[in-house]
Amino acid sequence: MTAAEEVLLRGEMTVHGRIAGSSNATLLVTCSLDGTELLAIYKPVAGERELWDFPSGLHRREVAARELSTALGWDLVPETVVRDDAPFSTGSVQRAVPEDGVSHYFTLREEPRWHSVLRRIAAFDVLANNADRKSGHVLLAAGRLWAIDHGLTFHAEPKLRTVIWDFVGDNLDDDVAADVGGLVDRGLPASLAGLLDATEREALVARAERLLADGCLPPPDSGRPYPWPLV
Repeated sequence: MTAAEEVLLRGEMTVHGRIAGSSNATLLVTCSLDGTELLAIYKPVAGERELWDFPSGLHRREVAARELSTALGWDLVPETVVRDDAPFSTGSVQRAVPEDGVSHYFTLREEPRWHSVLRRIAAFDVLANNADRKSGHVLLAAGRLWAIDHGLTFHAEPKLRTVIWDFVGDNLDDDVAADVGGLVDRGLPASLAGLLDATEREALVARAERLLADGCLPPPDSGRPYPWPLV
């Protein structure tokens, strides 16, 4: 467990208010532990909007996305934990990154220096079967990119909806292919497997194997490849 994860999991939580525009309850909080304070995003189960195609418990998927990012060695997703003693029910708590408030995928793709990271995020979304990669879910903070908001992920059925289609057909970067291959060879770590059901685990491994076999970023495979709104 990292120091940040310990603060998120054990720190005293102060709720500042709700973040406007979120479809589910999303709260800005501070977690304080032994003199360390972290701004964080808290998503309580009690504030989830019922969905026809995803079961309740989206907070588990937020944490699973962090665990997948960690298992791949990519560090794309900020530290995220499940917190059972949070004020408004069990939920996910994710470290808030100090993003610049201006940049998002549609602006970042115009800068070639970010393309390798954006291709990595695209590969991550294929693996996680991300059904909601909006442009605003890619953040620039402290000179690097982060990927956030992963509640609609890891469904056993194909659900990929993303704005990152600019790199379709691009070969996987060598290090990305090696990392995905390593995950397949090792198997899913217990910290990730425990957050998914059997069919979701099998589907994740199948997506990884297919991505390796294709060797490139895939095209859309459905008639609804974009999330809404786009940003």
